[in-house]
Amino acid sequence: MLAQDQREQARKLFAYLDTQTTAIADTVYRNEVADYTCRKQFARERELFFRRGPLFVGLSCLLPRAGDYMTHDYAGVPMLLVRHKDGDLRAFLNVCRHRGARVADGSGHGVKRFLCPYHAWAYATDGRLIARPDERSFAEIDSASCSLRELPVAEKYGMIYVNPTPETKIDVDAMLSGVQRDMAAYRLDAYHHYETRVLRQKINWKIVVDTFLETYHLQFLHRKTVDPILYSNTTTFDAFGRNLRMIAARRTIGELLALPEAEWNLIPYTAIIYVLFPNTVFIMQGDHVDFPLSEGIQRGFYSGAQEAILFGRNEPSLQHFHKSVKAALAEGNGAAL
Repeated sequence: MLAQDQREQARKLFAYLDTQTTAIADTVYRNEVADYTCRKQFARERELFFRRGPLFVGLSCLLPRAGDYMTHDYAGVPMLLVRHKDGDLRAFLNVCRHRGARVADGSGHGVKRFLCPYHAWAYATDGRLIARPDERSFAEIDSASCSLRELPVAEKYGMIYVNPTPETKIDVDAMLSGVQRDMAAYRLDAYHHYETRVLRQKINWKIVVDTFLETYHLQFLHRKTVDPILYSNTTTFDAFGRNLRMIAARRTIGELLALPEAEWNLIPYTAIIYVLFPNTVFIMQGDHVDFPLSEGIQRGFYSGAQEAILFGRNEPSLQHFHKSVKAALAEGNGAAL
């Protein structure tokens, strides 16, 4: 976030703290429980958001050098990304064109080719088929037509986007809708990868996003842990198209008042949370998650206790996220996401 934007957001937080209020939505919002339980809706979301829409798959620092590669299966489509020798990223469906086996697993460094474990068909890092044993048995099929199926990939602001559907386009700036101003300021292209963790929970994907979009719960769920660090029920909210930014104040934020505004650095005194639509939560804060509680919420949704849940006026980020999901589903066009 640029320095002038940090100062503006800090002033907003100080005003909320002085008046003991927070960013406020126009009304209470009723969100149907079926949004988390309906198999038909989930199938539509999976098709539109995770099959036809561009997906954020990681930071550029995951693949810094030529020959670095990684596989990605979390969207339900087997994808392979590799840094080619020309420095560009390439993305492919991780499927051998002979019999459909995976040509790579996990991640690695310094690869010069991908070798299918089934029949040893070999592919260059640009996807070209470069060798197939017993070539004479396939001579009538041009090897150029047997390259790995390429996927659209875009790398900008230190972020990597891939579309699981071939022959589509990715416009990163159009998707970010203005929030790229913050992403560029963070200089993500200079980051180094430290750790990747995979958490598997029995919850709808939207509950994961919901978890991060309000601080109303801190004084209750995290009374002895997070609440002493962050002010509860006090956040900013800004929408950037279907994306959003929410900032929560740490209890040390008052230290900024001892400094000239020109020296204010908001990051050490806040938790800055972005949702990059549809499913990326980008956070500048310490490490904590609430997913065990969320599994209980998911089970409760199936109980029939209620038809809708409520997002209060003090939860504008939650309201914006779910309204964005509904708007995208109503459009019914992955290319418009």
